[in-house]
Amino acid sequence: MDLLIPDIGLLFWMVVVFGLLYFILSKFAWTPITESLKEREDDIQKALDMAEKTRIEMAKLQADNQKLLAEARAERDAILRGAKETADRVIAESRDRATEEGNRIILKAREELQTERQAMVAEVKREVIELSLDIAEKVLKRELSDKKSQEELVKSLVAEARLN
Repeated sequence: MDLLIPDIGLLFWMVVVFGLLYFILSKFAWTPITESLKEREDDIQKALDMAEKTRIEMAKLQADNQKLLAEARAERDAILRGAKETADRVIAESRDRATEEGNRIILKAREELQTERQAMVAEVKREVIELSLDIAEKVLKRELSDKKSQEELVKSLVAEARLN
């Protein structure tokens, strides 16, 4: 039982050694250890604060990127819409100009055709007149070969002239 109930001397020396060890450790070891733990805790807190700040900045940058992307899409859509409207307008203008040009060419062709038709009719009339005169000349030469037929022709022409 001696082991379970310590002696007073032993107890005294244990308390003295414990106190001495406590004093030495508190003077030389615990202060630097607690200071280094405090420094480490501050470093960890700073790292956590910086990580939180970085996360907030990343979220803000991501929101800005989404906003810029949406603006870029809207601008692209506006440009495409404008290009389509311009293309449609150019196509419509070209179609109108082509129709106008076609109508103008058709009108010009009709006018030229009418002019040529009139020229051809005049030419045919002239040729008919010339041919008629040639035929009349030949008929008159044959008919009026003697003097008696010439007198009869003159009398009939004079009679017709008086009637008219």
